[in-house]
Amino acid sequence: MTGLDIARRIVVKIGSSLLTELETGAARTDRFVAIARDVAALRASGRDVVIVSSGAVSLGRRALDLPPGARALEHKQAAAAVGQVRLVETWRAAFEPQGLLLAQALLTWRDTENRRRWLNARGTLNALLACGATPVINENDTVATEELRFGDNDRLAARVAAMLDADTLVLLSDVPGLCTGDPARDRAVRLIEHVDEITPEIEALAGGTGEAGTGSGGMRSKIAAARIAAQAGCRTVIASGEHDAPLARLNQAGGASWFEARITRPKARAAFIQGALSPQGALVLDAGAARAVEAGRNLLPAGVTQARGSFQRGEAVRLIGPDGRLIAKGLVAYDAEDARRILGAKSEEIEARLGYRRGAALVHAADMVLEGR
Repeated sequence: MTGLDIARRIVVKIGSSLLTELETGAARTDRFVAIARDVAALRASGRDVVIVSSGAVSLGRRALDLPPGARALEHKQAAAAVGQVRLVETWRAAFEPQGLLLAQALLTWRDTENRRRWLNARGTLNALLACGATPVINENDTVATEELRFGDNDRLAARVAAMLDADTLVLLSDVPGLCTGDPARDRAVRLIEHVDEITPEIEALAGGTGEAGTGSGGMRSKIAAARIAAQAGCRTVIASGEHDAPLARLNQAGGASWFEARITRPKARAAFIQGALSPQGALVLDAGAARAVEAGRNLLPAGVTQARGSFQRGEAVRLIGPDGRLIAKGLVAYDAEDARRILGAKSEEIEARLGYRRGAALVHAADMVLEGR
């Protein structure tokens, strides 16, 4: 099913070619405003929206009077440092008339690969959304090195979508979607409006298509992003942002390429916990906590009698019943040392024992998979 009407949490990535002028590097403020209006409408209808925005390097090059095109890495990083200020200010100017509160977040490759940093980033972004702010994310180009960079914000957006359990990833650029050929060279090519599965044939179609603007991403990176999102149970749409209401337009039939996810988000998360992570320790539960976990409820410290092994926050642990039976696997919310300090504690006692509190649960129900399911 296409359209944004069924979406509840949306990650929208906007390419440099949409946000900056190719020749001058100046901000295309009309694009910022058009997207802000659509985001405001989505937020008013109860949707969560996260923006992943390119454009810092392009805006910074103009400010530093650097010529367009490939430059030394340090020049790109300098341009990013200057341009990010201008980028966020332009978004703020577009958001505020819509009654939207802007929040900036800069991420690196390590923030999505390191489990602790992944959890920290997810917690902050979820808190911003819960408080009514709209996060605007970019890669931290100022400190990222060539070998650690995402290389484009398409894949960054896909990883953010997976991190936040988004159901829809929107990739806006200056092309209408995936076509049967390169639309810049052949006007007779056909737009592919629906993709059930990313096959080698689909990937081959991306080889000759890309954005004509200033960004580092192209159709190949968008297909790669769609694959990452699909593995997390998130569908993707590639569409043109050259419209007065580019997001609202996605509720109309045609005019974009939709990539379906062949697995649901809960199943994708369960597979990740069950198969991708090796448990680093164990929590031993009393009988009441064991029943609660088997009923699909959170594991609270009050029901845990032992914390075995050495584990870090966000790592997988075994949940073991009082009879020694493996009940579930889950992602623990506290390090082993802190988990031991709050064993048997009521939720309101956690902060007094630790000096801080990340949440009431040692393992949240959404972060656990029952054995045999």
